[in-house]
Amino acid sequence: MTNKYVAELEDFDFGFSIVNEEELDVVQSIKQEIAASSSTLEEWKAQAEEWNEKANAIYKSVLPLLNNLCAEQDKDYIYWPDRHEKIEQFKLRLNKILNS
Repeated sequence: MTNKYVAELEDFDFGFSIVNEEELDVVQSIKQEIAASSSTLEEWKAQAEEWNEKANAIYKSVLPLLNNLCAEQDKDYIYWPDRHEKIEQFKLRLNKILNS
């Protein structure tokens, strides 16, 4: 049994390499670039997710309007009293979604 453990220890290299200062600087620089890239990637993912949520909210807001416009296609006219007020309310809703 002792020979087995001795053989395992003889092959153990501790996982490091000997480098000079220039090589170390290159490795550290690359690690910093990787860390910065990872951080930027996470920021982009978060921003993409946020804009995806906003796009879905806008879609869900516009869908009822489109469905109402398609309803009762056999009628030639749309009766829309106070449409200016309703449109202004909807514009405020869209701005709220975009600016949240």
